[in-house]
Amino acid sequence: MTTTAGARLDPKFVSLVWIGPERAVELAEMHARLFSPAWSEASMQDSLSHPGSTAFLARVRDGADALPEPAGFVMGQLAADEAEILSIGVLPKFQRRGVGSLLIEGLARAAKRAEARRLFLEVAADNQAAFALYRSCGFTAIGMRKGYYTRKDGEPQDALALALALDR
Repeated sequence: MTTTAGARLDPKFVSLVWIGPERAVELAEMHARLFSPAWSEASMQDSLSHPGSTAFLARVRDGADALPEPAGFVMGQLAADEAEILSIGVLPKFQRRGVGSLLIEGLARAAKRAEARRLFLEVAADNQAAFALYRSCGFTAIGMRKGYYTRKDGEPQDALALALALDR
């Protein structure tokens, strides 16, 4: 075994695969395991079919002899010289093991290749783990969106708007 549960994964065991609308079912299922409310298959299909859509699926071989398995995803949108992360998620087994950083780096590279100058995203103001990940990737807070999210109990939740300069 080359990795252990909870240990940071060696990037050579993580593959980022470009995905499109043909993977909408798989992404919707993964999204439902991570978020509530989850995006439907139709929502995924629409997002992935957009001409500016860019998305990656992370597949991990959690050991030299293991078969690759889905670990997470990132979906983004490119428009003019800007890009936005629409959704990003990592399955619990692979959280805090470097998969999220690799997904962000992959989307940032794709956005930069498409001549985007900044990458944006929103994160729930109380999601400290995600905020720490984004800060470690170079994102900075640029604003607050009041009541941007709605929790399961119907309570509104503010979001921090973050940006990453890609032209550095």
